[in-house]
Amino acid sequence: MNPQTINLAIGNAGHIFVIISFVASILATYAYGKAAVNNEIGKDSWVSFGRKIFIAHGVAVIAAAVTLFLIIYNHNFEYHYAWSHSSVNLAVHYMIACFWEGQEGSFLIWTLWNALLGFVLIGTNKKWEAPVMTVFALVQVFLTSMILGIVIGDFKLGSSPFILLRDVLSDARFLINPNFVPEDGTGLNPLLQNYWMVIHPPMTFLGFSLTLVPFSFCIAGLWRKDFTDWIRPALPWTIFGGVILGTAIIMGGYWAYETLNFGGYWNWDPVENAVYVPWLVLIASMHTMIVFKKSETALKTSIVLVISTFLLILYATFLTRSGILGNASVHSFTDLGLSGQLLVYLFVFLIGAIALAAIRWKHIPTSEKEASTYSREFWIFIGALTLCLMAFQVIVPTSFPVFNSIIEAFGGISSLAQPANQVEFYSQWQLWFAIAIALLSGTGQFFFWQKMDKEKLKSALALPIIVSLLLSALIFTTAKIYNPVYIAILVAGVYSIVSNSNILINLFRSRSYKLTGGSVAHIGIAMILLGIMFSEGYSRVLSKNLTRKISNDLTEEQNNNMVILFLNDPKPVAGYQLLYKSEGLSARGIPGYIKKSFLAETNDPHYKVAIQPIIQEGIKYAALGDTLYFRTPENTYHEVEYTSMSSGKKFTLYPRTQKNENMGQTIVSPDIKKQWNRDIYTYVALSNDFEDEFTQWSEKEIIKVDSIGQRFFINDYVAIYNGFERIPSVPFANLSPKDVAVRANITVFAEGGNNYTLQPLYVIQDNFERKRTLMNQEIASRLTFESINPQDGSVQFGIQTTQKDYIIIQSLEKPQINILWIGTIIMIIGFIIATRRRYIEFVKMRDKGFA
Repeated sequence: MNPQTINLAIGNAGHIFVIISFVASILATYAYGKAAVNNEIGKDSWVSFGRKIFIAHGVAVIAAAVTLFLIIYNHNFEYHYAWSHSSVNLAVHYMIACFWEGQEGSFLIWTLWNALLGFVLIGTNKKWEAPVMTVFALVQVFLTSMILGIVIGDFKLGSSPFILLRDVLSDARFLINPNFVPEDGTGLNPLLQNYWMVIHPPMTFLGFSLTLVPFSFCIAGLWRKDFTDWIRPALPWTIFGGVILGTAIIMGGYWAYETLNFGGYWNWDPVENAVYVPWLVLIASMHTMIVFKKSETALKTSIVLVISTFLLILYATFLTRSGILGNASVHSFTDLGLSGQLLVYLFVFLIGAIALAAIRWKHIPTSEKEASTYSREFWIFIGALTLCLMAFQVIVPTSFPVFNSIIEAFGGISSLAQPANQVEFYSQWQLWFAIAIALLSGTGQFFFWQKMDKEKLKSALALPIIVSLLLSALIFTTAKIYNPVYIAILVAGVYSIVSNSNILINLFRSRSYKLTGGSVAHIGIAMILLGIMFSEGYSRVLSKNLTRKISNDLTEEQNNNMVILFLNDPKPVAGYQLLYKSEGLSARGIPGYIKKSFLAETNDPHYKVAIQPIIQEGIKYAALGDTLYFRTPENTYHEVEYTSMSSGKKFTLYPRTQKNENMGQTIVSPDIKKQWNRDIYTYVALSNDFEDEFTQWSEKEIIKVDSIGQRFFINDYVAIYNGFERIPSVPFANLSPKDVAVRANITVFAEGGNNYTLQPLYVIQDNFERKRTLMNQEIASRLTFESINPQDGSVQFGIQTTQKDYIIIQSLEKPQINILWIGTIIMIIGFIIATRRRYIEFVKMRDKGFA
């Protein structure tokens, strides 16, 4: 690329915006801090200055974010971030995902959310603006420092997304031409090229940002010795943070279910745990804050939990971005030299918050009221305690790498290791906690709406318990649930649904619609528990191998739970007949997948030539010789047809294999047939790679064909020779007018009425023969155009054959998984209803001057 085309201005502008935002955040912290000390509100001088400078900070953050996206969108590969995460072939929505694939971009989106939330707080709550925005601005100081990228000697502050590629890579091309710009980038990790990855990460960072709001109100309350009033404005944000972070977790689980091949949606990966734990504590804090609003108890507990939630978010950030997890997680980022900054960030707020809480602790009011067993306070406190125990059980083993590093830093030796079977280890504990939560959410709701004593409790619980036991008995009898743990889960889940539904009906009868949020959310959570129990506990392997061992490269379990499907060779599997029909690629503008055998390669893997008309669902999309564009040529889709042996109904799945250069291996992703009562989950564990160096090919056999229309055999398939034609160009050579290029046309007749067109090339360039081997997986053959006899027009072809194409698949049945997904939607609806109610309450009190 020309020196004139290198764009230094946009990167310099982005870097300047980051510096402005950093300096402005420091000034905003100081100004708002002065205003808080002076108890200023409204239009007072320091508040006014702090407000203006924070808005300037936010505008600079927005400008920096827009600049980074423009660098990605305009393919400015002179910048390391664009080169590392994007490519010219990415769709626009995946360019958006490139923004937060790297550490710098993810810190920038987090900073952006904080800035936008700061704008909302400035406009909605003048009473708390100064102390709350002091905390907000201070957090922004640390976040913007993460992307400053300033280096002074050996000291480095942050990692800039606007650094040039030549300043990062040691490449000889930059010595020859400092303004060298690559034509393309390395691209977005193909695993992340999924629509959930466009919305899941920003939703997660919005959840992170929302935990800052109640934390800021809490710190502001402790700072101003206004120990109780902060709860009212903080509560709606706490509930909203719960729904956003919970939704983000579910999105991540669904991405894993659709994209990865472990057969589930939650693998207890350390990075998954690092987000799950703060969410549990956040939900616990929400409940204790609600208790305080109703009875002025649990204030100290609320303070501890709100502070803990935000600190756990910071700790999760350190875990995932410092590189300390190493190979313990498939999600963690590599260390960019920011681990020291992350520790400072964590310890400033850890020490500051704990110190402030300790100083104010004895002054925080407490209720002398004793929590009776028949009080709402008791039951909600038990529920919050259970949630915290759930969090503790997960965070301790997840932190083993941190414990090892701390011990080794002091000269000790530690080899604490992650659980060998993390799914079993965490699940066996979390299930019992979840059962307790279901029972508590079902029982606690009765205390929430009316005063209870022993007799009233018996009367209120009698009907829900009887109905729950009857329904549970009916379900585990018909579903044949005999495992005692699963029976306990079923009873607890059904009880929670029945008891919360009972409360919900009563609220509807009294037209108290705004109070329904808690019951709706608890019903959703109970459904999630039941959905997990059915889909995971009763997941069934359909692809049981009842014959011989498939491969020595597979474990015994894999050999027992997988089947091999040969191309066009039907095989009975668990009441279905499975048929592997083809391998396909996805072309732009053409629905479905195009068989690889219908395409010829070019020099660019993103472009292929149709060697026969492309017809999908009766519509012709491409003619012979048309060049087609493939955005993701690394993705191969395997067509597997399922036919029910009882009803004859058919459906087709297209599990994907992906040559993932970023991960140095082939990644497999499932395809899923979604039915009302189950999912059929199928992935290709191993596919036959004909280009693999270990593939054994037969000795080349030379076949002479004398005339057009002559039939011959290719690997036991009948083939017919249709003649040859001279062509002006070939993809692998630049031909001069004296050179000759000839293309033969051969039709091969295969099983199932499939016809394949083979077009081997014969080239004479500079008086030398150039032969290119043509491979066709459907007929497991390689073909070369060997020679032409100009005297009689006969031709010769070289044929090599190998084992028939095959795939090894695993097929699973996930029963009643829709209960899980429906439950998540209901839970989110409940959270939204509760958020709206609490916000309306806050606005009314604020307008009266009480909040």
